[in-house]
Formats: sequence, C-alpha cells, structure tokens
Amino acid sequence: MFRKMSVVIAFLCAAGVYAQSPRLRADNVDEVFRAMTLKEKAELVVGGGWASLFSGFGIPFTGHPRVPGAAGVTNAIPRLGVPQIVLADGPAGLRIKPGGKDEAEKRYCTAFPVGTALASSWDTALVSEVGAAIGDEALVYGVDVLLAPGMNIQRNPLCGRNYEYFSEDPLVAGKIAAAYVRGVQSQGVGATAKHFAANNQETNRFGNDSRMDEATLRAIYLRPFEIVVREAAPWLIMSSYNSLNGERTSESRWLLTDVLRREWGYRGVVTTDWAAKRDTKRQIAAGNDLMMPGDALQKSELKRAVKSGKLAVAQLDTCVKRVLELIVKTPSFLGYKHTNAPDLVAHAALSRRAASESMVLLKNDGCALPLGDVRSVALFGASSYDLVAGGTGSGFVNKAYSVSLADGLRGAGFLIPSALSDDYAAWAGKKSHRQKSGGFGPVQKYLGLGALKEKPLDVEYIRRYVSQSDVAVVTVARQAGEGKDRHLEGDFLLSDVELSLINDVCSEAHAQGKKAVVVLNVNGVVETASWKHLPDAILLAWCPGQEGGNAMTDVLTGVVCPSGRLACTFPVRYEDVPSAGNFPFSVRGEKPKNCVDSTVYAEKDSVGYRYFNAVGAEVSYPFGFGLSYTTFAESRGEGSVRVTNTGAVAGRHVVMLYDESSPMRPLVFFAKSPLLQPGESWSVAVQKER
Repeated sequence: MFRKMSVVIAFLCAAGVYAQSPRLRADNVDEVFRAMTLKEKAELVVGGGWASLFSGFGIPFTGHPRVPGAAGVTNAIPRLGVPQIVLADGPAGLRIKPGGKDEAEKRYCTAFPVGTALASSWDTALVSEVGAAIGDEALVYGVDVLLAPGMNIQRNPLCGRNYEYFSEDPLVAGKIAAAYVRGVQSQGVGATAKHFAANNQETNRFGNDSRMDEATLRAIYLRPFEIVVREAAPWLIMSSYNSLNGERTSESRWLLTDVLRREWGYRGVVTTDWAAKRDTKRQIAAGNDLMMPGDALQKSELKRAVKSGKLAVAQLDTCVKRVLELIVKTPSFLGYKHTNAPDLVAHAALSRRAASESMVLLKNDGCALPLGDVRSVALFGASSYDLVAGGTGSGFVNKAYSVSLADGLRGAGFLIPSALSDDYAAWAGKKSHRQKSGGFGPVQKYLGLGALKEKPLDVEYIRRYVSQSDVAVVTVARQAGEGKDRHLEGDFLLSDVELSLINDVCSEAHAQGKKAVVVLNVNGVVETASWKHLPDAILLAWCPGQEGGNAMTDVLTGVVCPSGRLACTFPVRYEDVPSAGNFPFSVRGEKPKNCVDSTVYAEKDSVGYRYFNAVGAEVSYPFGFGLSYTTFAESRGEGSVRVTNTGAVAGRHVVMLYDESSPMRPLVFFAKSPLLQPGESWSVAVQKER
C-alpha cells in the first residue's frame, strides 16, 4: 500500500514539475537550458540517427521521417517545446527523396551548376541568387539546414570531390562560399560551411592525416573559412573526417575553439560529418556541438563521461546552448508551414543562366564560335545525348529532367542526323556501358549514375555524318563523387577511344572545309595539352546542372557571350602539379598505394597557379583564363579599375588584381562587370585582400 502511494506521489510530483516546465522561445533559451536533464542534454547534441537518409534508398523499416532522404535530424524534447530540425545535403541543389506515387506528388529539386562551375563565373551576386533559390527549395520542402557549401581547396586535380569545391585559390573559394551562404540564409534556412579543415582527398577520408605547417594551414586551407565566417556568418560549420597534424579535426580544441571562435569570432554551431571516427567526449570538449547522424551509444558515452568527471558539465552545457540558439532560428521552430511547391520553373531559368555565365571558352580559332549560319550539326560523344549534370553522392540532386546538348541544339532549331542520334540512344541503353560510380539499384536513384563510356566509331562512320552537317561537335564527359578520388588514366587523361574520336572528327571536318568544336562536360580538370591543337574551338561547360544543354547552346550560338574564367589551373601534365608526389591516385583501376594513411603537404603554400607562377612553368590553361566574343580594355586609377567594352558584342569582364611583389603573384581582388554594351564602360572600387 505505502509503496503504491509512493509511486503515485512521485508520479504526481513529476507531473507537476513537467507541467511547470518552460516552453522554448527565442528569448528564454537560458531558462529552458536550466530545466534540462542530463539525458535531455545528451539527446540534444546527438542526432536522431540514420532513418531519414536511409529512407531515400527505399530500405524497409526506416520509419516515416518528415523529409525522406534528408541527411539527418536532431532529437526533439517535447516537454520543453524543443522541435526536431531537419538537415539535408545540397551543394548543387537540395538532395532529398523525390517520393510520391505519381508525378504530381514528386518532390523534385533544381539541379544547379556544380561548385567548380559557379566559381568559374567569378560572380558573387549570381552565386547568391543560386544560394537563395536552393534555400527556398529547402524551406518549402521542410528542411531547416542545408549541408553546403563544400569549400575545401582544390589542392590536386584528382580529388574526387573537387566538383563540389570552388577553387585552388583561397580568396576565390572564400568569397564565392560567402556569397552562397548569404543567399541560402536570406531564406531563413541555415547553411553549413564544410569540411573544416584540410579535407583535400577522398582516399581513406575517415582516417587520413593531413600534415602541414601552421603558416601553410592558415594561408591556404583555413583562409576560405575565415572569409566565410567574417563575411557571411554561416549557422553551422562541419568538421571534417580527416585528422590534422595527428589530431582529428572534430576533436581539436585549437581548431574549433581557439581559432574558429576566439580568433575569428564565430558564434554558430559546429557539427560533425556523418559517421565520423569519434571520441564523443573529446568532440564536446573541443567545441564540436552536434554529433551527426547520432546513435544511442554516443548518448550513453556522454552521460557516463559527465557522471564520471571525464567531461566537464560546463563543456557539454556550452554545446547544448549553441544547439538551442540554432534551433530557435529555424523554420521548424518558427512554425513555417512548408508547401512542397517551389517555383521550379523560375529556378530552372536561373540554373540555365548560371550555367551559361560559368562556362569557359578555352579556344576559338578563326571565330569558329558562335555558330552563326550553321543549321546542322554532326554531334558526337555519348554525353552529347546524356548530360552529366552534376556529381554523385551528397552532391547529387533528384531533378525532374535534364537537358542534353542534343536537346538544346534541337530546341534552338538545329538539325542532328536522326540515325546518329538513334545509334547513341542504343549505346546508352546498354547498361554495361555506364560506369557505376553512383552505386547500384535503388542507391543509384538516390546518389546518381556515372557517366557513359565513349562509343568507338570508325572513320567511315564519322565521315558520313560530317558530310551531312555544317559543323562537327564532340562532347567529352567525366563523373565523380564522394568517397573515391579520380584515377589518372581514362579520367584525368582522355581514353584512347576519346582521343581517337576527337582526332578523327577534327580531321574529317577540316578535310571537308568545316569547323570542329569540343565541349568538355566534366567535373574537374582533364588533360588538354596533347590534343587541344586539333579542334577549332573548345568550350568548358563543367557539370552545368539540369539546364546544361540549353546553356551550352546559348553560348555556342552567341545568345550568351562567354564570360567564365578558370578558377583552377589546367596543367600540361599531371606530374607538373606541385602535390602530384603527395596525393593518392590509381592507374587503370588499381587501388591507390601512396598517401593513404597520411598526406604530407610538402608543397606548402605553392598550390596551383602560385607554384606555376613562382617557377615559371608552362601550363595548358592558366588560372583566370577565358576567352570572349568581344574585347575589353582596363584602365587602372588610384583605388579603382575602369573597364570598357571595345568590341562589337555585349559581354561581361572579370577584373583580377594580383600581388606583383610576390613571385607567386597571389590574387588580391576580383570583381565581375555587369553586361556592357559595345563602347560602354564600368568602374569598380578596389579593396585588396591579404
């Protein structure tokens, strides 16, 4: 009897306490924090598990998450009015599961140009527009935090995730990332700058140790993050998988507290990358606030560590408060009613414009472009008919459609021999010709397919279709994704089939008095020096998003004057790259053997164009290079640059200023002009960065 009464009294007392518990508001974070139990604190800083992401793969028993296919969620604390928030991938567009039983119910998202392409626009205003559109789609689909942008330095052209990143230059990477973050967060959705820091390869990404001196680290690899923190204040920063000089970044108090918070003044949340190697109590002690995707073991570890005195409760409390301060800014907390109806038409138009502004004209001998009076095109290359819109993995976007170059040309009124199109369609239909870089089965639907292998063609076949057309065009494609670095042969280097195709098409076109054009639909740098003399023109289209074919056509026909410039160097040979001796890569599919467990950044700050400038080495195409259909003149005054369009076509120009006092000639300022009509001028004030 007494035991039952004690239980009842305890229950009523607990009920009274719970009834008096504060409910989270924007102005009572401290009050709610003081009401939290140790269990609730552990719940808050450890994520809600894998269920949301796994639902994107069609795996049974993953529950019914709010946004299927989102990367993760936090845990709600209902008694205190703390809601669950949703985090999703999205560097080139929001990645969630389309869902729905019919087309009307599908949650499609817009695939924008990849990060390397956006940086090649050198247009921070444009990148902010793209960020705002992606943020809007996150908002209306119920996502609170976008896990983007990826902004690591492109140290080596074979990094498998370079397509997500912006540049080999820290100023470009930082400024473009800041523009992206401002755009996303203008919609009331959080952005996440990642991966902090020195995450420059995918081989052994969970365990590799990046080793460098502090001066190199600060000048090159931390500088973009410092810029984005000071100029855009991202809601979150994601610590990286790798170690840095022997210590995991997610456990480095020097990196996450001393540098990030005390030196740079960062006030947001630091989250782990997904399923990182971990010591949870060390992560909390370092200032890594949120453990994602989270599991029950981590919660138990935290509670035991606090109770045993191995983790100071004050350190846990600091992280808890930061997560609460994040939550009260989110759409979920503010009660936003998502509609599942973004303006996909307007966003597709923006994707097309962003892609065309990002394309780089590498060669244009004899004014081969724009196409002018051309009406028929002999279009070769498997990816001419099957666009590689973006990368695989977390950078993939479940889009409603993609426009190939063939689609774009036909839409603009060009004729392509139907039999040629039919042959490529039959080739694409053979699944053995598709590289499985995106996975298999349902995983491919969620993470993206690889690029088609090239179709071998004999000379007589090529001659027949060139003779039926006014111009010959060859497209070369590459695909990449997280978890694997690129290999050298057949990836950085063109395959024998691709080289033969370019050679034979160019030879036949020239023999018939016609022009030949090569389009590069690639995720990153490829070798060009050995074959670039063959075509009359080369257009670098990158992975341009779902409207890529239309954007390519806009540039090829002169509807858009090309204004993209390289944000990374195209070397003559891979061996010329300063990090080539300290980067893992495979040959003919072999597993990489060097720089797997640790990578020494022996080149120090001689990264990309800085190295080539310092040693005076030849490159195929230099950093900042790009041709136009018009010409410009620059006049530099005291603290300003005046640009005049001296040609006959309206176009845009990129102003770039370098530190001429240094043999590396680092970039210190850049700006992109508006569209200038022939004879029109524009001036920009110069604010040099260190």
